[in-house]
Amino acid sequence: MQREGNTSTIWHCFITNTFSKSYHFFYLLPVYSEHLFQTYSTNTAVINEEGTPFFYHDLFSLAEEIYSHLGHRCLVFSFCSNSIESLAGYIAFLSHKVVPLLLDATMDSELVKKLISVYQPEYLWIPTSHICDFDTWERLLSQGNYTLIRLQVEVPFPLHDNLALLLTTSGSTGSPKLVRLSYENLSANAESIAEYLDINGEERPITTLPMHYSFGLSVINSHLLKGASLLLTNRSLMEKEFWSFLKSGEATSLSGVPYTFEMLKKLRFFRLDLPHLKTLTQAGGKMNIDLNREFAEFCHSHDKQLFVMYGQTEATARMSYLPPQYALSKLGSMGIAIPGGEFSLIDEKGKTILASEEVGELVYKGRNVSLGYAESGHDLIKGDENKGTLITGDLAKRDADGFYYIVGRKKRFIKIFGNRVNLDETERLLKNIISECACTGTDDHMLIYINDLSRRDEVIHYISTKTGIHPQAFSVKYIDRIPKNSSGKTIYSRLIA
Repeated sequence: MQREGNTSTIWHCFITNTFSKSYHFFYLLPVYSEHLFQTYSTNTAVINEEGTPFFYHDLFSLAEEIYSHLGHRCLVFSFCSNSIESLAGYIAFLSHKVVPLLLDATMDSELVKKLISVYQPEYLWIPTSHICDFDTWERLLSQGNYTLIRLQVEVPFPLHDNLALLLTTSGSTGSPKLVRLSYENLSANAESIAEYLDINGEERPITTLPMHYSFGLSVINSHLLKGASLLLTNRSLMEKEFWSFLKSGEATSLSGVPYTFEMLKKLRFFRLDLPHLKTLTQAGGKMNIDLNREFAEFCHSHDKQLFVMYGQTEATARMSYLPPQYALSKLGSMGIAIPGGEFSLIDEKGKTILASEEVGELVYKGRNVSLGYAESGHDLIKGDENKGTLITGDLAKRDADGFYYIVGRKKRFIKIFGNRVNLDETERLLKNIISECACTGTDDHMLIYINDLSRRDEVIHYISTKTGIHPQAFSVKYIDRIPKNSSGKTIYSRLIA
């Protein structure tokens, strides 16, 4: 189908679920529309922990009730949990071209207020228990445990027509830097994921990841797009209720970050009898090679599929996958580009690297590449700055068969439990309580250097509270002086040495 095809033909293709493999028409449609919910009207969209089914028409009705109190395109801060109310809000916003910023429902209130001052949202969709954190607001609607409130905003920032969704870039540090995603980004990535995972209406993924996290959100988008049923829970792997729900709900797939798989091993996952669970997907950082091997061997011998993947919020969610038949023979690889995407490597001068086994910076091209960043409300009117190309900041190599391997990073960020954490942003946050500090680390562990060890517990408690990340992810080390160059910048190589 060509982009210039008439609109009625496009809508007909959408309703009958015959998507064009070229993705050319996605930009014309909201990622969710009434036609999608009509198509799957009697399919079960969500099953909650109590075993209550919500059909697609139920979900759409809840979403319509929420939108009826908005009535126009605007900016909303949506505080996410894995609940039917949170999901209904997301559907309401996207289906009516309201732009949501998805935030963790447990995010520190002071950091939230900072974001509100920068972006001036007109509305908040928020757990009712949290509305006391805001001084001036008007309650418009209560739905379950969620409430829609209107803030007093004199002149909202204008929104670009293609802007669909905003996601944070640095975990929960309160950074005002956001990723701007379009309707085409969301639709193209969801359809691509559904294609390589072969998702259909029989699938039942269980939510092990938060909705505000791009990986967790992509699970929701790709499955609802195909009429599947979400097993919606906020329970963690460490709770017996999670496993009871997984079994009673007959979950067919489970997704996680490297830390998730570490926990699965500790919980003796390999010994569990889970006949309905057929697919495991992993992203959010590179898994330990030995752990990767154990899960690949387990899946190979138990008729299950392991998909190791790579992605960034700047590319909506996912850019690569390793087909499960290569899980052992290409162990450690991030795989190949997703359908509709393309990888290349460049050297320090920006020249394309053609030789195999040569390290360069990874570049991705695809319709899922974001429009760009926003650092203030004034940026919400900006158009597509990336033009479909993302220079990832990751160093990689390509083998002779065309499979890619991540070997390092150019930028100062790490992934903690799957969430990308900017070390510079964390330092700025810490300097609210301690002026001399520096942060380094590896995935799943941050090292904080300070010159007053008596404040160790205070520092860990502060950063854990502000980011919502478990204290075990942080260590504090004493140093008598933070090494700096003549311009006052920290010399991290000396710090690590």
